[in-house]
Amino acid sequence: ATRFPGRWPNSGTQGPPHNMPDDPLEPYIGSLPDEPQPVEKSAAKPEQVQEPEPKPEPKPAKQSVWRWVALATAVVLLLATWMPVLALRWHNPSATAYMLETAYGSWHKVRQVWVPYDKIAPPMRLAVVASEDQTFPTNHGFDFRAIRKAIKHNEQGGTLHGASTITQQTAKNLFLWPGGGYFRKAIGAWFTVLIDLNWPKRRVLEMYLNIAQFGPHTFGVEAAAERYFGKHASQLNAYEAALLAASLPDPDHFNPDQPSNYLLQRQQWILDQMQQLGSNYLAGLDH
Repeated sequence: ATRFPGRWPNSGTQGPPHNMPDDPLEPYIGSLPDEPQPVEKSAAKPEQVQEPEPKPEPKPAKQSVWRWVALATAVVLLLATWMPVLALRWHNPSATAYMLETAYGSWHKVRQVWVPYDKIAPPMRLAVVASEDQTFPTNHGFDFRAIRKAIKHNEQGGTLHGASTITQQTAKNLFLWPGGGYFRKAIGAWFTVLIDLNWPKRRVLEMYLNIAQFGPHTFGVEAAAERYFGKHASQLNAYEAALLAASLPDPDHFNPDQPSNYLLQRQQWILDQMQQLGSNYLAGLDH
C-alpha cells in the first residue's frame, strides 16, 4: 500500500495520530470504549404477604365470672381478718374466743381485768419472755429455729415440744378455738402475720399478758396476781412473776397456790433465764 506524506486527513498533525496503527487498513480499535456488558437482571422476588395473626378466641364467660367471684372472696376474707386486727391495735377486747369457749364449756364466770402495759411489773414482762419466747424483741412472729428444733425433737418421740412465739399465742387466744389440725394452724399463722405487721411489740406483749390463761377461769396477769398473791400486777416481784410464767404451759393443772416440784423447778429455770437476759432486755419496747 502506498503511504503519502503530509498531514493526516482531518488532523492538525503530521502523520497519523500517535494512537493509530501504522497500517491504516488495520482496524482502529485502540481508543474505542469497551462494549458494556449486559447486566443480568435478577429475578424479582415475589413479595411475601403476611398472614394476619389469628385472633384469640374469647374466653368463656363462665371462667370470667368465677375469676371475679374468687377475687371478691379473697378481698372479703382479707378485710374480714385484717380490720379486726387493726382495730385491736387500739381497742382492748372485753373477751376473746378462748375465754368465751371456756365460759361456755364449763358454765363458770371468767375472771379477767385489763391493765395497761405501764401497770404491769417489769419482772412480769420479762418472766413471760424468758419462759415463752426469748427472741420476742427481734422475731417477726415466728421463731423458725425453735420450730425446726421442736420438729426434730418430736420426731424422736417422747414429750411433744411446742415452738409458739408470744405473737402466735396471742393470735391463738384472740381468734381461734381450742384444738389442733393443719387448718387451724394455717389460720393462726395468718393472724400471726397480720398482728406482726400491724402492732408494735409493746402492744403484742400488753395484749398477751392481759388475755393469757394463768389458771382455771383466770385470764390476764391482773386477775392472776389478785387470785394467787392478793396484790396488783404492778406489785409482783421476780419470784412471783416467774411462778406465774411457769404455769403458762398448762394453767389448768399447774397451781401457783400449791406448786409442785416440777413447777418450782420451772420457776427457778425462768429466774436463771431472766438473770441472763438482764433487766434491760425489753427496754427497746418502751420507745
